[in-house]
Amino acid sequence: MHLSTLPDERAAVAPDSPAIRDDAGELSNRDLRDRVHRAAKALAARGVGRGDVVAILLPNRVELIVTLFAAWRLGAAVTPINPVLGAAEVGYQVADSGARVIVSDTDLGLDVDLIGLDALDEDGDATADAAADVHDLDDEQLALLIYTSGTTGTPKGVMLTHRNLDAMTSSFISWFELDARDHSLLVLPLFHANGIVLGTLSPLRAGGQVSITGRFARDRFFADVERLRPTYFSAVPAIYALLSSLDDSVQPDTSSLRFAVCGAAPMPAEAITRFEQRFDVTIVEGYGLSETTTASTINPLRGVRKPGTVGLALPGQRVAIMDDQGQLLPAGAVGEIVIAGPVVMAGYLGKPEETARTIMDGWLHTGDIGRFDADGYLQIVDRIKDMIIRGGENIYPKEIENALYTHPDVVEAAVVGAPDPVLGEVPVAYVAVRDGAAVSVADLTERVAETLAAFKRPQRVLLLPELPKNPVGKIDKPALRRRLAETS
Repeated sequence: MHLSTLPDERAAVAPDSPAIRDDAGELSNRDLRDRVHRAAKALAARGVGRGDVVAILLPNRVELIVTLFAAWRLGAAVTPINPVLGAAEVGYQVADSGARVIVSDTDLGLDVDLIGLDALDEDGDATADAAADVHDLDDEQLALLIYTSGTTGTPKGVMLTHRNLDAMTSSFISWFELDARDHSLLVLPLFHANGIVLGTLSPLRAGGQVSITGRFARDRFFADVERLRPTYFSAVPAIYALLSSLDDSVQPDTSSLRFAVCGAAPMPAEAITRFEQRFDVTIVEGYGLSETTTASTINPLRGVRKPGTVGLALPGQRVAIMDDQGQLLPAGAVGEIVIAGPVVMAGYLGKPEETARTIMDGWLHTGDIGRFDADGYLQIVDRIKDMIIRGGENIYPKEIENALYTHPDVVEAAVVGAPDPVLGEVPVAYVAVRDGAAVSVADLTERVAETLAAFKRPQRVLLLPELPKNPVGKIDKPALRRRLAETS
């Protein structure tokens, strides 16, 4: 299925049924179709057409999804931008993606055509213009550009096609047995694949509905559950930890929820059990990447769930363990997790060499280490890369290190992850400065804040005379992690 036609198909079947809502209001299927058509006309009037890219810089709200479908109707792709990024970071993504326009309620002064939200919904006959029609549907056409930082610190555009989205949404619908009775409560950000694909597109394709609650707030979450009566939601371990920290007197009615999904980072089995027993909600933990359109393994709803694992391979995907010689390994053996199937990305935008290093002989190399048990359940053992996962957000140390190195007195910098009871991990920076330099922690913190979003900034900056080295002269990050553990 080409998902650009989804608003029209829903409106044709059940025009008055609810489709999507946010804090500002609710759209029926007919409303959604009409707003998508009007938005498509607005985009076409700005020259957007087949093969173009539309950037969207918005918080979680209905207009983001409306713009998504509108761009797809015109044969364009969408790159959603994290709204907390700084102007330089936004400018990089807009320029790297080659976006023709940016849809936003904020003018950052970028050299690209800005479309305000009012222009997306101008009055008029939504079906009168040919721009609202879908033409030349192509499953291999680019649909989404999801940006994820690379190990070099340079963000990379993950190219997801309509074929990828079709395969992933179909898999979710089958695995979770989604149908018209299902209702997704969206709390994850819509600049991530999870929020778009699992939280929004899958329930809409199944005939269900979506409620967007904006930025997650611990103290309103269960009130939204009781008011909206969703059947599922997806979250990261940090959200479950925050909800578990609510006062024992909080005993919400969660009877509408069939299940909840946990992803982005491993969640301790004890924490899963604690949440399930307290709130009477089944958590299924899964594993995936933006490069695989969201998820590749998930614990089953029916049958054996194994907390502490990330479940079984989803239908249509091959998930395996491979050694460094490219040989597939048997159950129980530890190696790199590799994935093949129709959900694997088309590649990194404009980075053919990195794409070739990541996808080899049809296998996507994740950079994560894992093992399968005898029943086919995947356990994440470690990460090959030094990526830090802070509350579900991927942080790459190199990006922080690069920011620190812009200070003229910084000689060495290394960033490692420190355990955090709520966020999972937080970045901590070790820095050595030039002899005699009067550089303070405040100076370095300010320098990082000039270029990086708040969630990427190190929680602590620690000054050392010199950073430890391994035998070949590289900064010894394992030694820094041990030092951090000893001093915490």
